[in-house]
Amino acid sequence: MPGIALILAFGVLAACGARNDNSEGGAAASPSPSKAASESVSASASASAPASESPSPSPSDEPKEPVKVKIGVTGSDGETWPLLKKKAKERNIEIELIEFSDYTLPNLALANKEVDINSFQHLAFLSQFNVEHNLDIVPIGSTVVAPLGLYSKKYKSVDEIPDGAKIAIPNDPANQGRGLLVLQQAGLLKLKDDVGLYGTTDDIVDNPRKLNIVPVVAQQTPRVLPDVAASIINGGIAGQAGLKLEDAIFHDDPQAESTRPYINVFAVRAEDKDNETYRTIAKLYQEPDVVETVKKDTNGASFVTDIPVDQLQATLDKLIADIKAAKK
Repeated sequence: MPGIALILAFGVLAACGARNDNSEGGAAASPSPSKAASESVSASASASAPASESPSPSPSDEPKEPVKVKIGVTGSDGETWPLLKKKAKERNIEIELIEFSDYTLPNLALANKEVDINSFQHLAFLSQFNVEHNLDIVPIGSTVVAPLGLYSKKYKSVDEIPDGAKIAIPNDPANQGRGLLVLQQAGLLKLKDDVGLYGTTDDIVDNPRKLNIVPVVAQQTPRVLPDVAASIINGGIAGQAGLKLEDAIFHDDPQAESTRPYINVFAVRAEDKDNETYRTIAKLYQEPDVVETVKKDTNGASFVTDIPVDQLQATLDKLIADIKAAKK
């Protein structure tokens, strides 16, 4: 997807990612200095970011009568959601947030019409979930891409991590796969050449330091930091835990082509993809005051993206096709 507009900001979900969120294959790379890398990524992202591509909602987009919209999320800390709710209310849209404690629940709630939209996951997570549960959930707008970082309270660099150390990674398929790719990029292990996006610990072919890789629920990845040598933490979740991207001892590149599957989205049932009220909410997310609030909420750990819906759908379709092909 050429022309990805990246603006320093907030990350919700994870799935895929983050709490307000909405969560790079190849040979292992040498670890990069974390703080310098973080500053470089942040600088280049903000310098190259064009103005938002999504126009502000016009009066014709606004419902004439108040409309209630339920949005499924995995966290609503910070000021982003209150601001978005306020802006929506000015357009006769009343947002009710429905919080879930587990990444598997918001999509099931959406499919069962318990919520109208959800905002918590990236495209890689959505594609896997659609295939596994035979669902047709589609994106109607992008939110953020949250770099996936390796954080530690005990060590200042990847080189300091000792043999036999315990490393925590998210346990959902999409973020576990991405976390393993980050560890490979950091030079800590090597995966099968054809591992793809959804690798597991069974795909590790070389683990020279005999690291103990421990999958945990994504929301727990910051909380286990005192008990492990390091933990893979999604940018949005890291921000909610008070961690900055520059605190990571290693992270992937949010501008790299390999991170495109990890763009977080507003998602709806396919039958609602043209719903103007829902699309208005997605457009409001791109307005400057929301972008700035997201940046504050996540300590600059995530990057707001404004990607055309057709490009989001094309990426999702390709990911789904790849998953189905791998199952044959």
